Amino acid sequence: MDAVVLDWGGVLTVSVPEFIEQWLTADNIDQDRYRATMRGWMGRDALPGNPVHRLETGELTVAEFEALMAAELITLDGREVAREGLLRRMFGSAHPDPKMVDLVRELRADGLTTALLSNSWGEGYPEDLLLELFDTVVISGRVGLRKPDRRIFEHTLEQVGLPAHRCAFFDDSPANVEGARAVGLHAHLHTDADSTRAVIDRLRGTAA
Repeated sequence: MDAVVLDWGGVLTVSVPEFIEQWLTADNIDQDRYRATMRGWMGRDALPGNPVHRLETGELTVAEFEALMAAELITLDGREVAREGLLRRMFGSAHPDPKMVDLVRELRADGLTTALLSNSWGEGYPEDLLLELFDTVVISGRVGLRKPDRRIFEHTLEQVGLPAHRCAFFDDSPANVEGARAVGLHAHLHTDADSTRAVIDRLRGTAA
């Protein structure tokens, strides 16, 4: 294995349910309404061209997406959800996971190529940290493609300059893991830093 490709939200950051729960509570949003909306936009039966897909490929601006999403949500006391700054509030607690940051630093110091492959909900990435951690950065909204489309994996491999079988991929979405495997990557579902480290050690032949 010569390269490790990682997702951002839920892999390099704390888990998605953790920061989403904090946002729903802080904004007093009806969680059932939120989950029903996300099933329609992100579930396996989500229709192509829905707002999440269009946001992640850069077809929708953040402001346009926030307006659409706010219109679907409601607070527990029946008020409308403020659309301006919705994504900033939603991702406000999505801070980097220190264990994952340390792991990527170690891998890069050991000579492995490191790459970020993220479906973007707007920008807001910590650019200084990305420059420190990754040799290659692929953001869906910047390239007009999104996971699990095989073309974004192929594009990432072209940027990395390595064949799929020499690269490991970690994502917290089963659909994205399946998409990566279809292209030939050693793809694994990320649940926490310790288990991802163990998989990488096994792939590198350095497991204890």
